[in-house]
Amino acid sequence: MAHPYSARSRAIEPFHVMALLARANELQAAGHDVIHLEIGEPDFTTAAPIVAAGQAALAAGHTRYTAARGLPALREAIAGFYAQRYGLSIDPQRILITPGGSGALLLASSLLVDPGKHWLLADPGYPCNRHFLRLVEGGAQLVPVGPEVNYQLTADLVQRYWDQDTVGALVASPANPTGTVLGRTELASLAKATRERHGHLVVDEIYHGLTYGMDAPSVLEVDDSAFVLNSFSKYFGMTGWRLGWLVAPPQAVADLEKLAQNLYISAPSMAQHAALACFQPETLAIFEQRRAEFARRRDYLLPALRELGFRIAVEPQGAFYLYADISAYGGDAFAFCRHFLETEHVAFTPGLDFGRHLAGHHVRFAYTQSLPRLEEAVHRIARGLRSWQG
Repeated sequence: MAHPYSARSRAIEPFHVMALLARANELQAAGHDVIHLEIGEPDFTTAAPIVAAGQAALAAGHTRYTAARGLPALREAIAGFYAQRYGLSIDPQRILITPGGSGALLLASSLLVDPGKHWLLADPGYPCNRHFLRLVEGGAQLVPVGPEVNYQLTADLVQRYWDQDTVGALVASPANPTGTVLGRTELASLAKATRERHGHLVVDEIYHGLTYGMDAPSVLEVDDSAFVLNSFSKYFGMTGWRLGWLVAPPQAVADLEKLAQNLYISAPSMAQHAALACFQPETLAIFEQRRAEFARRRDYLLPALRELGFRIAVEPQGAFYLYADISAYGGDAFAFCRHFLETEHVAFTPGLDFGRHLAGHHVRFAYTQSLPRLEEAVHRIARGLRSWQG
C-alpha cells in the first residue's frame, strides 16, 4: 500500500531532543527537579518595555493585518539599528518582517532554491535549515566541519564541495550548536567564493548581539548582495512572539513580498508593534545586561565542563551553547544524554540533532539557566560521570 503522506514530510526528521524533553517533563511532573540545558530558549522573559508596548498595541486595536513586508515604522527602526550597531546604511525597503527567523528562512529558500538544487551547509548545524530546503524540494549538501575551521564553512570548502547543482551557501554566525563567529575576512572570502560561482550567500545572524568580548560583523559590511536572516527571539528575548526579519538585495524584494503575501499574509501585528520598543535606549540597556549575564554563565560552565573531561575544542564567542566532544565516554550521545536525564535529572541535547559528522560523539549544553542552577548541574554531571563510567 502506498504511503498516505508526502515523501517530503517523511524526509523531515523530528528533533531527537524532543523525546528527551518529553521524558524530562514526565520526571518533572513526578516531582523531580530537572535542570534544563537542552532547549535554546533564554530563561529571561520578554523585557518589560516590550510587554508594555504589546499591551498598548492590543488596547489600541492594532490586531489587523499589516502589509506583507511589515510595519514601515518597524522596518525603519531595524534600518536605524543597522546604522547604530554596524555603521551600515540599509534601505528599509530591503527589510521584510517575518514570522520568526523561520519565516525568513522559508522566504529565502523558496526564492533561491529550485527542485533538485542545493545549498552548502556546515555539519554540525541547525537542523531546520536542511529541512526547509527539503520542503521546497531542494536539498542540503552537508559539509563536515570541525575545530580546525572553527566549525564553519570556508572559501576552500565551498570550492571543494560546490557542484553543478549547488546554488548557494548558508552559514550561521554566531552558529548553533557551536557558538563560533565568522570574522570580516572569512565572510568576505565566502562572499567572493559564492559570487564567483554565480551563487547566493545566505547568512543566519539570529544570535547577533549575543557575543562575548567582541561584536560579530554583519555580512552586509562586506557583501551588500547577501541575504541576511535575523530574529527577535534571541538577543531581543521575544521567542513566543514569533518575529524575525530578512534583509535582501533590492532586486529580490518584489518576489519576496509576493511569497510573503501567499505564505503567511503578514507577521503578527501585535508582535510588530511590541517590537518597536526593542530599540529604545532603556530596552537595549536590558539586553546588554542580559548579554553580560550570559558571558558570566559561559565563563563558568566552559572551564567546569572541561575540568570534568568534556573536550570543547573551540571557545564559543557567541550564542549560548557549548558543543562538547564526549569521545572519552563512548560514542552514543543519545544514551549518554538519557543516562544523565534518568539518573541526575540534567537534560542536554545529543549531537544527532545537528547533523551527521561525528554526531554520536557530541552533545550540546545550553547555558540558559541561572548560575546557581548551572553550578548544581555541574555537581550532578560530575556524579553522573562516575556512575556512567562504572
